[in-house]
Amino acid sequence: MPDDVRIQVPSLIGYSVEANRHSVSGLSSGAFMAVQLHLAHSASFVGAGIIAGGPYRCAETFREAAIFAGDACALTALYIAMAPLTPAVAPKPRQLAAAARDVAKAGRIDPIAHLADDRIYVFTGTQDKVLSPIAVRGTRDFYEALGVPEANILFVDDVPAGHSIITSNPEDLPLGANRPPYLNYGGADFGNRMQSHDVLNHIYPDLQPPAEQLSGQLLRFDQRPFVDGDFAQSSMNPYGYVYVPGGVLQGRKARAVHIALHGCKQGCGYVTATYGRPDTQSQPPYGNRFITTTGYNSIADSNDIIVLYPQAIGSDLGAQNPEGCWDWWGYTDAGSAQPDYYTQNAIQIRAIHHMLMQVCSGGEERAIRMPTPAAKVMS
Repeated sequence: MPDDVRIQVPSLIGYSVEANRHSVSGLSSGAFMAVQLHLAHSASFVGAGIIAGGPYRCAETFREAAIFAGDACALTALYIAMAPLTPAVAPKPRQLAAAARDVAKAGRIDPIAHLADDRIYVFTGTQDKVLSPIAVRGTRDFYEALGVPEANILFVDDVPAGHSIITSNPEDLPLGANRPPYLNYGGADFGNRMQSHDVLNHIYPDLQPPAEQLSGQLLRFDQRPFVDGDFAQSSMNPYGYVYVPGGVLQGRKARAVHIALHGCKQGCGYVTATYGRPDTQSQPPYGNRFITTTGYNSIADSNDIIVLYPQAIGSDLGAQNPEGCWDWWGYTDAGSAQPDYYTQNAIQIRAIHHMLMQVCSGGEERAIRMPTPAAKVMS
């Protein structure tokens, strides 16, 4: 294809949205990022859904045990945060809560007081072989230590699910599976429900039932204008997605924006990267299944909630993130002695928050400088 052929991706436009009633949820690395985003911008959010995710900054537990400082967070993420052998070596929720308060006092995240009336959904499957239930229980305890009332936290740990978001789609993997694309069919063991509906019904208790037929539009947009700094190091896909309900498209005010964060190996078009190149032979892309088949859109459609789907991308050159995970251990700031992946200034959190502000801009686009030159179409 000629070098002068460019792709033109629509910009993310703004809508009229009620202020500061937003929420965020995610699976796996998306759940870790959901916690980080929730803490960083708690003034904007009323709740979070954490499906198989650990507490804030848990990758920094026992950093001093690493031989090389640069390896500390990555090793802790793998061997302590995700798979502690016993509760004694697991991340300590109260210590992490104290660390979060310190970050808030320094003005690097919103004041912790904004969490006081938030509603939190936390889930761990009894068959999860990827992330230990010990770590996920720590997430519940972390929020309680920050003052979220126990009555506001729905903690679910009795479902025989593997590492996954649960769907009502019979074509998805068995409930206890622990493999990509991490979309598992709950069936009767989960009441034939979509887990995304449970998340949103807990955060917003007065929702209408999900729509049987979608009335809105799923739109692709350019994520590059929202990334300040080295785009390659951000490990973000050039494209993100947003679902806009039909009523909002017709001019109704959206009641909220919900940010839904995919897990590792779940981003749009994910394939394993080998020496910087997509390995499509051994790992075909999953397409947009997290975006289109997990149920977020149907319940959002009937409740005038906009769903924002930011997208990370796999890379083993530059950012060391071959599985397309969200950054919860510091890979986007790997050259720093104290990687910043958890504050308002972290590159991914900054980008997602810019997207949220743009969606809520009332139909008037912010002045965002587009990268130059435009990305070329790959032949």
